[in-house]
Amino acid sequence: MRDDPECSPVSFGLIVIGDEVLNGGRTDLHLTTFKRLIGERGHDLAWHWMLPDDPDVLTAHLRFSMGRPEPVFVCGGIGATPDDHTRACAAAAAHVALVRHPEAAQLIADRFGAEAYPHRILMADLPEGADLIPNPVNRVPGFALARHCFLPGFPKMAWPMAEWVLEQRFGHGERLHEAAVEVRGVSESQLILPMRRLGGDFPALKLFSLPHMDEDPHILLGFRGRGDLTEAMDALCRELDREGIGYTPPALERPR
Repeated sequence: MRDDPECSPVSFGLIVIGDEVLNGGRTDLHLTTFKRLIGERGHDLAWHWMLPDDPDVLTAHLRFSMGRPEPVFVCGGIGATPDDHTRACAAAAAHVALVRHPEAAQLIADRFGAEAYPHRILMADLPEGADLIPNPVNRVPGFALARHCFLPGFPKMAWPMAEWVLEQRFGHGERLHEAAVEVRGVSESQLILPMRRLGGDFPALKLFSLPHMDEDPHILLGFRGRGDLTEAMDALCRELDREGIGYTPPALERPR
């Protein structure tokens, strides 16, 4: 847990689990929303996986991501039906036992009464050492383990739970900004030399080239990062002038 609401930017992973999403029966809504939830707090989404309800695949991928430094949101597969493998796979990946969590069991019993048994109570079987993540919709908690936050697949539950995690554990950092010029009448390959010359001059920023191939073909060339982008954009414009490449004035910086 953090001690201060102000924090440095954090890069997150996102894992979405479910055959129904992977095979097209249901459209994934998590990626767009998590990018927004994370980005509007000044953090980044570093990577995104979509995985099937396959215990071997889940365990292998979770074992890999648990060995990485970034925190990860995991959506899906924490229910009580036989195709929900995430709780057991998380335990296997972390090399801990799957045990009945007393507080989770109490929450489920309080919520469902006699109907909690014998099946719903299985959602209280969590990896040993897991912390609970409150669920404001039906009180059946998610859990946190090894920098991973395991949430239901249902968006109406997962998103407010993710917001709680972000506010309680990570706070707000400085948001990303972006500035770019529009380049027309040249191929992207003609931008390689000026981009190479800029090279490592601005290591804290991301230099990008984004072609638009529509009725108004052009390339957005610019920088993305935190802080003032003016110096970097001035240098980019000088490189384009050096190559004789025309461009629009830099667009105003905007939060990402």
